[in-house]
Amino acid sequence: MEMTETYKLYIETYGCQMNLNDTEIVSGIMREHGWETTDNIDNADAVLLNTCSVRENAESRIFKRLTHFSQKFKKRKNKLIVGVIGCMAERFNERLIDIQDIVSIVVGPDEYRKLPILLEHAMGGVKGVAVELSKVETYEDIIPLRTDGVNAWLSIMRGCNNFCSYCVVPYTRGRERSRSHTSIVEEVASLAAKGFKEITLLGQNVNSYHDKELNKDFADLISDCAIAVPQVRIRYTTSHPRDMSDRLIEVMASHDNICKHIHLPVQSGSDRVLKMMNRGYNREHYLGRISKIRELMPNIAITTDIIAGFPGETLEDHQLTLSLLQEVKYSGAFMFKYSPRENTKAFDMPDDIPEEEKLRRLNEIIDLQNKIAKEINHHEKGNIHRVLVECPSKRNPEDWMGRSDTNKVVIFPNPDAKFSQGDYVNVKIKRSSSATLFGEIVE
Repeated sequence: MEMTETYKLYIETYGCQMNLNDTEIVSGIMREHGWETTDNIDNADAVLLNTCSVRENAESRIFKRLTHFSQKFKKRKNKLIVGVIGCMAERFNERLIDIQDIVSIVVGPDEYRKLPILLEHAMGGVKGVAVELSKVETYEDIIPLRTDGVNAWLSIMRGCNNFCSYCVVPYTRGRERSRSHTSIVEEVASLAAKGFKEITLLGQNVNSYHDKELNKDFADLISDCAIAVPQVRIRYTTSHPRDMSDRLIEVMASHDNICKHIHLPVQSGSDRVLKMMNRGYNREHYLGRISKIRELMPNIAITTDIIAGFPGETLEDHQLTLSLLQEVKYSGAFMFKYSPRENTKAFDMPDDIPEEEKLRRLNEIIDLQNKIAKEINHHEKGNIHRVLVECPSKRNPEDWMGRSDTNKVVIFPNPDAKFSQGDYVNVKIKRSSSATLFGEIVE
């Protein structure tokens, strides 16, 4: 696009780390077409909302935000271009323009290359929609526009083939396809050269990553990344219990710079509910994976996702989830009440659990998990963690925060900012809460 002046783009990102990385990809595409990103919405010529559709609440936030834009900018002389991108764009497509008059463009996760021309047309008053899903798009040739920091997100694959009965991802992000092994290892090396100290490999199900040309799986990839940048921490998310192989566990245990933290969503402790969810494993299989992980990495932190009140879930099913929490003892969990999503198989199931009962079960899960996490962190007292320094604490600028290898937030005094972002410090834990460790730097 030929541009006689520089236009400014403001992007708001909602949802998961995949969306954060997509925002960086979009920023990279727009930079190549002469746009600058801005942190000030009042200076922007265009605003993009990068959206999430995983739960109804996430979509409600977007609709409220769009209403706010409509009211805030209706008297603006130069019309603000507003676009919705990401999963919600894919799910609602052209209906978004009908629902919210302020919306000029709607672009799904596989159509970001069309954003420059769609924005150009929108500035001329022409609205546009691009939501076709792709079987091949990975954006592997796009250089994401990343801000300075210590952490970088890197998508190794897109889409999902699992079709869990409650999940919209296969419908909003399409089928699974992997980036090339070589391009990922090269980008990891490039990020390390730019000063990033921690890189997180992203995918809806990273365990099923596969470079068909080189016949390389995820265990091969993460091992090669760890070898390529021994000075950089490597993380990944998210795993599927069905695809968590012995070899991947062994590779994690064999590399010091692969972080000892696994996010392994279980969703339910009941085999009956897991079958209705189409998760592809049962409780016995899941616990077997936990046992293997802890056999090779005894001090690993394991986190999970849990859904309360899935259609047809009985009190007995709910109790099985509580007993699983007690047995596994997760370091943390994302816990939600079931939210019906159109086009999923579960949407056609009777949503037969009253909202107040869903909330009661969810609160029972949250209370138990917080108790477990608090107990786990209490036993950290006296332990020394190698912490990657990130930034000052929001509560006290003389205290700084960082993360341990096990992905736990650690707060420690750092008077006069003796240590800065990107440094490693050894912190001896003095006290803790259910979510945070507090300590002092030791030599």
